[in-house]
Amino acid sequence: MIIKRDILKDISKHLLSDQMTIITGPRQVGKTFLMQVLRDKLVSEGEKTVWFNLDIEKNSKIFSSQGNLVTHIELKLGNKKGYVFIDEIQRKKNAGLFLKGIYDMNLPYKFIISGSGSMELKADISESMAGRKQMFKLNPITFREFINFKTKYQFEDRLDKYFSVETDEVVRYFSEYMVYGGYPKVVLADDIEQKINEMEDIFESYIERDIKNILHLEKSEAFYKLLKILASQIGCIVNFSELSTTLELDERTVKKYIWYLEETYIVRKVTPFYRNTRKEITKAPIFYFVDQGFRNWLLELFGLSEIPIPLSGHLFENIVYNMLLEKYLHSSAHVHFWRTKDNAEVDFVSEIGLDIIPIEAKHKNLNKPEVGRSYRNFIAKYSPKVGYIINLGKRQEDQIENTKIIFAPFYQLKDLDEK
Repeated sequence: MIIKRDILKDISKHLLSDQMTIITGPRQVGKTFLMQVLRDKLVSEGEKTVWFNLDIEKNSKIFSSQGNLVTHIELKLGNKKGYVFIDEIQRKKNAGLFLKGIYDMNLPYKFIISGSGSMELKADISESMAGRKQMFKLNPITFREFINFKTKYQFEDRLDKYFSVETDEVVRYFSEYMVYGGYPKVVLADDIEQKINEMEDIFESYIERDIKNILHLEKSEAFYKLLKILASQIGCIVNFSELSTTLELDERTVKKYIWYLEETYIVRKVTPFYRNTRKEITKAPIFYFVDQGFRNWLLELFGLSEIPIPLSGHLFENIVYNMLLEKYLHSSAHVHFWRTKDNAEVDFVSEIGLDIIPIEAKHKNLNKPEVGRSYRNFIAKYSPKVGYIINLGKRQEDQIENTKIIFAPFYQLKDLDEK
């Protein structure tokens, strides 16, 4: 059984656009599979398609020049409408300029392109392809996608009802999702040993193909050690000076390595919330992993039936943060964290225009409304209209001064109303 991806609808709609459709994301999250699904659908509708994969040497030679590529496309599709699929475009040097030249030829073809999330690919295409492309980022499988797959899509059209009725089963599935994450090959693996092997392959592929081949890092051992340290400190403020001392690396090198991790979709940086944006830029960030399974594998937690307390607390925050990014995908919202010098803290603060929403992630079942002192301090200082406390329990509401507090189970986060 295949795993259906929600982003497929948006990408399918974009096939009607003249712009190039570009799919990016971490390695092995299913970009090639997604393009194959699109191609199969087009072929079933009688459309002409051609496929190139730059991992294949014969295909790579075709990209020696724009003219050579166009000649091969015309041979396959003629001079009429057709769909050109290009996989692993990051293998092409100066891919952005190359594709810009192709687009500006006004050919009768629609281009659908994939590439892994290397910083070279993103920067080159962003700078060269303005107005000529739309980029779609494919992330690891979300919890809603995971649940649909696990329940064999029998509740696909009434998933919210399933969540409210089968609460115990949902929590059990969530425990599995917390441990193993959302890489498709890991989700599809039949047993723990196979899941471990799949994640090991994902990690080795990342190190060999992104870190060694693309980034040419000489001190890969230090890079791996940095990964493990970040994995052990998710949700904690990062002290670059301490990392520099621990790793015996220059602080600038540490920052460069972390930037690589961001640009290759391994970690995500969260900046602090301040009304003074100059302060925000100078204060230390925290980091979460794009896939919690990757993080757990680094810490040898991958075979556990569930993550024990207190380790599960920050891991739950990691998942809630990723859910927040999914929730605000098509908005201008920004997600930060809040810390004060006297150690008051709120896990996340969403900024939507002039509105702010404090969000706490509690990996426990809250039977009755509980609001901590730090959260109350934030409300007293900023007077938000609404706040969320995400947990494992049922939906409840409370009121603190003029702020409505919504206590909601994690699976309702995407649909919570900001008003």
